[in-house]
Amino acid sequence: MRDFPSCFGENGVQIIDSSSSGSTSKAAQNLVTCIYQSTLQGMSCLINITWSKNLMGQGLSVGIDDSTTNHCLCKVDIKPWLFSKRKGCKTLELVNKKSKVDIYWDLSLAKFGSGPEPLEGFYVAIVFGKEMVLLLGNLTNEAYKKTNLEPNTSFNGIVIAKREHIFGKKVYCTKAQFFDNGLIHDLIIECDTVGLREPCLVIRVDSKTVMQVKRLRWKFRGNQTILVDGLHVEVFWDVHSWLFGAVGNAVFMFQTCLAVEKSWASNKTSTESSFKRNTSSDSSATPWSCSETFRESQLQGLGFSLVLYAWKNE
Repeated sequence: MRDFPSCFGENGVQIIDSSSSGSTSKAAQNLVTCIYQSTLQGMSCLINITWSKNLMGQGLSVGIDDSTTNHCLCKVDIKPWLFSKRKGCKTLELVNKKSKVDIYWDLSLAKFGSGPEPLEGFYVAIVFGKEMVLLLGNLTNEAYKKTNLEPNTSFNGIVIAKREHIFGKKVYCTKAQFFDNGLIHDLIIECDTVGLREPCLVIRVDSKTVMQVKRLRWKFRGNQTILVDGLHVEVFWDVHSWLFGAVGNAVFMFQTCLAVEKSWASNKTSTESSFKRNTSSDSSATPWSCSETFRESQLQGLGFSLVLYAWKNE
């Protein structure tokens, strides 16, 4: 999780990440990264899947990290498809391990939307020790046939984080799934900062307004709690660059806290008054914080974070 920003302040938050530097071109910023928690024969690991799109074409990067040490065990970059086959297999040797991992992919029939991530007609499979560690895409039968493995629904890859770059002028749209196998929602961020004395930030889920921040020049960084699918989701925002910077991007992070939800449900009486007090409409108030529990729950596959880098199209 070292690539994701840490923003667990109480009264406000500043989100900083080297990948959001204003010196980086927008063409290179069109990418989506998903992080999955899994195991390699009992060893906890994080699998990073990055989809990219630029003038040269679209590409895929796969990396596996030891989640306890954050050391990279192996990584492969598939070049933009203008110069590379859209399907293939790669065998990688794990660093400091006397074992290998096989990565299979077939994107020859993949269908894409406006972003770099395929929507359907593809598979990406990671195999370790004759076991399917992670399988992405809807062509599951083709994946098992290619890997010579028996279909198995018990592989343990769980998405715990996603980072995405989005673009717009006033409105920024994406799809959001706040927990593994959960509903897919339309997520809209709306903010007009041009020529307005008092700009306002609005966030909608499936066209329903779930958060509104007024007096944004005074509250350009902050956090607030919303409710989605019966879960409490903490929203962090940093729009300083939109308001006061010549270039740059805003950053938003959405965190679900399933471990805290279970604790809250079992002890609702003692927590409810504190929760109501901390989730007032004033965005400067401290929301019900679950930062420490979230760090632990991520390692157990119980939490999810979505980080959005929002770039203004000129």
